[in-house]
Amino acid sequence: MKSLDPYLIRKDFPILERKIGNLPLVYLDNAASSLKPIQVIDAVCRFYREHYSNVFRGVHELSREATEMYEEAREKVRKFIGARNASEVIFTYNATDSLNMVAFGWGFSNVEEGDRIVVTIMEHHSNLLPWRKLSEVRRAELSYIDIDDEGILKYDTLSEIIDEKTRIVTVTHMSNVLGTINRLEDIVKRAHEVNAIVVVDGAQSVPHMKVDVKELDIDFLAFSGHKMLAPTGIGVLWGKLDLLEEMEPYRLGGGAVKRMEYNSAVFREPPLKFEAGTPNIAGAIGLGAAIEYLTHIGMDNVREHEERLVEHTLKLFEEELVNNIELYGPKDPKVRGGIISFNLKDYSCHSVGVMLDLRGIAVRTGLHCANPLHRRLGVNGTVRASYYIYNTVEEIEYLVSCLKEFTKKRSATI
Repeated sequence: MKSLDPYLIRKDFPILERKIGNLPLVYLDNAASSLKPIQVIDAVCRFYREHYSNVFRGVHELSREATEMYEEAREKVRKFIGARNASEVIFTYNATDSLNMVAFGWGFSNVEEGDRIVVTIMEHHSNLLPWRKLSEVRRAELSYIDIDDEGILKYDTLSEIIDEKTRIVTVTHMSNVLGTINRLEDIVKRAHEVNAIVVVDGAQSVPHMKVDVKELDIDFLAFSGHKMLAPTGIGVLWGKLDLLEEMEPYRLGGGAVKRMEYNSAVFREPPLKFEAGTPNIAGAIGLGAAIEYLTHIGMDNVREHEERLVEHTLKLFEEELVNNIELYGPKDPKVRGGIISFNLKDYSCHSVGVMLDLRGIAVRTGLHCANPLHRRLGVNGTVRASYYIYNTVEEIEYLVSCLKEFTKKRSATI
């Protein structure tokens, strides 16, 4: 596909044929979870219908087929994120699970009292709570990188905050509230100067832009399948192989050990030592199908499409709602992803969400699991519209027309 055609893509998503009331569904909640194309749905159903078995330990044909499909999915992930070795790709439940795996697997063995863990003020709770717990248990210091008024990290403070005591720097690649795309190269350079590792929450970036772990030179990357067309319950932790080899397993159980004695155990090599128990086999196969779908479209095309949608949104907000809307995040579409968070004057964010739902528009409202960021912004919540490959200019124009209608009605009652 030479360029992304959202109208053609929409034909692959059966749920977009739904009506909300008597109105077409306008799905703008992709930062929470994406819709699923028929190709992914069919891949999962085909596995359950024709190939289902548990993986790895069976000698019968179905188990061999399931294992092969599961490992093929791992290889698709490897290629998609530019990893050197499939052994660096661990299947998890989601990005939250992946981040906990690093915090409690690598962190507990390598962070000591007095060390520093650096996060940013814009992190999702999934990339705050594990590090907060680690810092409490290990008596380490948790430090925050702040943002400026436009929602961009204060890069001029990196050398001060990321100091010689720092063991871990963990950062979202793209904010789930502001849409800010962070300059990882600046953070990685400074962190590696002081021998700290860099953990990246890629939940919002991997589904929407090209991410190459070799080029970024990060140490760990976490992301979820359900935000990138795949089923729920499947995620990925990628890590540099030498770090994974020294890292302790976060979950213990069947399939993770080579040998088990009464009082000792010898663990398998990565990735299997981190995948104890029966994994989400169908989810991994669905993720592989989603990666094939996105690869066919082209991640550069995905990014360009969302950039155009953001640019059009910001233009309409400026033209139609300038005195009635508060917008959060960078003004330049080049440095923000397909996420628009805002508040409408004289309305709570939840009221706006309900009114939009009555018009068939699905958005997210509230704190978006980013309470510290909202406190930094000085608001109790925001309305978030987030875009993906099947969203259109017409949907954005409909959103803006509804918001404009709300402001007129509000003015008429005052």
